[in-house]
Amino acid sequence: QVQLVESGGGLVQAGGSLRLSCVASGLPFSSYAMGWFRQAPGKEREFVGGVTWTGANTYYADSVKGRFTISRDNAKNTVYLEMNSLKAEDTAVYYCAAAGGAYYSSNSYYTSTYDYWGQGTQVTVSS
Repeated sequence: QVQLVESGGGLVQAGGSLRLSCVASGLPFSSYAMGWFRQAPGKEREFVGGVTWTGANTYYADSVKGRFTISRDNAKNTVYLEMNSLKAEDTAVYYCAAAGGAYYSSNSYYTSTYDYWGQGTQVTVSS
């Protein structure tokens, strides 16, 4: 069974920080690029950030560049999303996802790129 389990969500004031974690099991973690997406009520699921297999390359949505950092620890089968300078508009359910295909760098933005998804963790930013 493939499982992706997010944690670290919660309530934080605007300007604050949170670190989300996603622990993967049941797949060769280092062979998968990993991404973070988020979805707010009434909105489409949107790309937040992605990281390639060894963590050498990262990708970010324009809305979070300079504020969020994605990283991974392959020894722990874990991908992280450090979120700083949080804004109310960052409020959403955050999902991690695993992508096992090629050409990740040009396709990280799309949900269809990913093979597996976690259940999500709620992040609420109060103003």
